[in-house]
Amino acid sequence: MLSTAFITPLTTTSVVCPNAPDSMFFHRRLLLICVLLTAVLLPARAAAQHSALQAHVDGGGRPIQAAVLAIDHGKPVSVDTVGLDAEGNFRIEASESRPVFFLLRIMSPSLRHEAQPLYVLLLPGEQVSMTLQLDTVGGNVYITDVTGSDNMDEYRIFHNMLADAANDQSRQSQLPHRVEQLLVERRSNLMSAFLVTFFENDFNRYAPLYKYIHDALAGTYPDHEFVRYLQGKTQHLLLAGMAAPEIEMADRNGQLRKLSALRGKVVLLDFWASWCRPCRMENPNVVRLYKAYHDRGFEVFSVSLDKSRDSWLEAIAQDGLEWDNHVSDLKGWSSSGGKTYGISSIPATVLIGPDGTILARNLRGSELEKKLEEIFK
Repeated sequence: MLSTAFITPLTTTSVVCPNAPDSMFFHRRLLLICVLLTAVLLPARAAAQHSALQAHVDGGGRPIQAAVLAIDHGKPVSVDTVGLDAEGNFRIEASESRPVFFLLRIMSPSLRHEAQPLYVLLLPGEQVSMTLQLDTVGGNVYITDVTGSDNMDEYRIFHNMLADAANDQSRQSQLPHRVEQLLVERRSNLMSAFLVTFFENDFNRYAPLYKYIHDALAGTYPDHEFVRYLQGKTQHLLLAGMAAPEIEMADRNGQLRKLSALRGKVVLLDFWASWCRPCRMENPNVVRLYKAYHDRGFEVFSVSLDKSRDSWLEAIAQDGLEWDNHVSDLKGWSSSGGKTYGISSIPATVLIGPDGTILARNLRGSELEKKLEEIFK
């Protein structure tokens, strides 16, 4: 899920009392990314400003504690743990010149299991109020109200989506679309640059969204670690409308084949491997579409990320991949073709128009069929 590399080493001036796959998987992924991003934190330059989070917790009985977590040498560590006052309130204050980002874990004996952490982003000078509700039956913590921060209000919506989907398969299936809609609507919030890492494990499909969020924030936060992370992820992206780079690799007979030799055709550039089960499951669909549209100018150029020549050739025969354009340098993930197109997961596809420009990326199944129907209508 989201990424912990972004978590600010928190310098609190005080912590005082007056603290989709299922959501567990998503939070583990978020924490991992935050860990990865820790190394890009920038030193403070401007004058420090006072920020505060005033929180209230409903439900769960007492005692309840709030643990503040930061990242130290790539691992989440406790900064402080504080009990709530008699009314269920706690307060966290910080003095920083840049946005403060940390994890907050609510702990209560009435929760059936350890609640997932909350992610808190405070801009310099922000005074944020947040109300939390403990769901002792489901074991979740909901954010019921946020004032004083557009970033935290966006996170409220996101966090509650995950909590609602934790044990609901129908909501889990809708979650990617709903999160994508939220990020597009709130693209000017710095929090969006963090929440987009929800899609980290499916980056090839959501790469345009990463770039969209980056471009929306680059002017306002050009040096922030969230935005710089997205820049690093997207600066070499090949998106629709761009020219498709050349691939020249050896085919099954050791002869060099060029992708550009198919200029004038609609080409599906297909990255796959014999060991990739999703690739093999998609192959019958590619074969069917090839047979339907080949005579009208549709070609397939398959780049295998195999290391075994025998496995590669056997899979071609078993799956009936009858087109001629099969290439591989048998270097696995170090495939020159894969590197050219920034392939980090498979199956991955690039649909290329007759003029050599990229039409779309990662179309499969019904999406690919619909696009070809549109092109060849």
